Amino acid sequence: MRRWIAGLTMLGCVAISAPGLEGGSAMAAEAACSGGGTGSDYNGDGIRDTAIADPEATVEDKARAGQVTVVHGGGKGVTVVSQNSANVADSAEAGDRFGYSLATYDADQDGCDDLVVGTPYEDVGTVRDGGYLQIIYGSTTGIGQGKASKAFVQGADQPLGGAAEAGDLLGYAVASGTSSTGIPYMVIGAPGEDGVGGMDVGFLHYVSGTSYQVANVSQESLGVWEDAEPQDRFGASLAATDRYFTVGVPGESVEGKTFAGGVSVFKPSLNTEGIPAPVFGFSQTRAPGSDASAEAADRFGTSLAMVANRTAAETAPTGALLAVGVPGEDVGDLVDAGGVALYRVNPNSTLTTVNGLLDQDFTDVAGAAAPGDFFGQDVALVNTAPTQVSSATTVKLAVGVPGNESSGEHLDKGGVQVFPAVAAAGASDVWREPGDGIPVDPAHQMFVGTSLAATPAGVLVGVAYESGQAPGAVYGFGWTAAGDAAPSQTFKPGEAPIPAGGVAFGAEIR
Repeated sequence: MRRWIAGLTMLGCVAISAPGLEGGSAMAAEAACSGGGTGSDYNGDGIRDTAIADPEATVEDKARAGQVTVVHGGGKGVTVVSQNSANVADSAEAGDRFGYSLATYDADQDGCDDLVVGTPYEDVGTVRDGGYLQIIYGSTTGIGQGKASKAFVQGADQPLGGAAEAGDLLGYAVASGTSSTGIPYMVIGAPGEDGVGGMDVGFLHYVSGTSYQVANVSQESLGVWEDAEPQDRFGASLAATDRYFTVGVPGESVEGKTFAGGVSVFKPSLNTEGIPAPVFGFSQTRAPGSDASAEAADRFGTSLAMVANRTAAETAPTGALLAVGVPGEDVGDLVDAGGVALYRVNPNSTLTTVNGLLDQDFTDVAGAAAPGDFFGQDVALVNTAPTQVSSATTVKLAVGVPGNESSGEHLDKGGVQVFPAVAAAGASDVWREPGDGIPVDPAHQMFVGTSLAATPAGVLVGVAYESGQAPGAVYGFGWTAAGDAAPSQTFKPGEAPIPAGGVAFGAEIR
């Protein structure tokens, strides 16, 4: 997950309902969800689908209400989902920003994946920006075409308990998966939650099983790394695999350095305290084998990505590779040039540093670090062969660089860089930016690199703030494609089968 950078306004949205466009009859022909295991298979046919959020979209005159477009793979139609859609809880309201965060897992274990949609700017009654989240269920006829969605909100009589408070931002980040023991789970971040430690200490809700058992976790919970302090924003970013999930704490103070940032790691199983088992937490200063150090405003943990991983000494992928975005990192005297740290969470619950700080000044890496690049504002990881020993060809890392510009032209147009995650960074890295690889005209403040998704086939790049009046687009590139290669996939409003309209299409992707 990525989120704020200097000068970038928080996202918003609106939606229309257009279920089952082009191919609905083909979807209806499916007998049952097959449990294809593609990770985003909402109609259970074994073909990966793509969910693309536009949290700025207008829905029935409600500005920035937000909507999500689901493109079913194999030419089986498009469904546009908003809070005004059938089988979706609540109703569209101005400023909700439905789709600000997305996740996917088979919540009810019926063989069809389900879409988790965060709406952190939803008002809860009169409580402004308390936040809201729901699971929209997949079915053989597509997303949201079966049973009614399941909503999660804070309140004494609500699934998550507690009480919604102004600015909690429940659903700002979400991650989900199925544990190694077959239990579905999701983690919901509320980084604006206040607590005994002060304002915006942050909080998360862990929801497990098909009965949606809830466990609440903060930095005050027994065994969780560090204490809750003002502006920690615990839960501002999240990532998960079958054996671990990771929580970003980008506001964490380290040795008096504010907003240095940190990361906490948990196992997706409840311990004797009734919470997911804490494994460890760390900052840049405390990461073993790394010579990087925590500095004020680094925001270590702003973005996270995690994949299952196997080494030659292991017989199964029981560890995990973890990428941590550090967009506020200074590279020499280049303020906010940014960086990404790579780690391995080992099966014995220890941490190994793979690369203490990757930046654009590494040997043979394309481009060069520059002030305000915010390299690492978003990160995405993929392991195309998780049961095999990881290699440079199977594990890839994509890094967003939304502040990138060329010689003062097109300020903050942004770009994306792809690296081998377990080999020398400059061995086969690829750089893309608007006008060079990404087929849109470069312009000021496009912020390309704030929205990325990794699939086995390649990286999906959101261009939510295209030049002119364009509503945005998403482009897919194969992991081995050259930097100037044409996209292998294009998702764009107004180009079949996606209906026209929208404001910031591609602000979030799954």
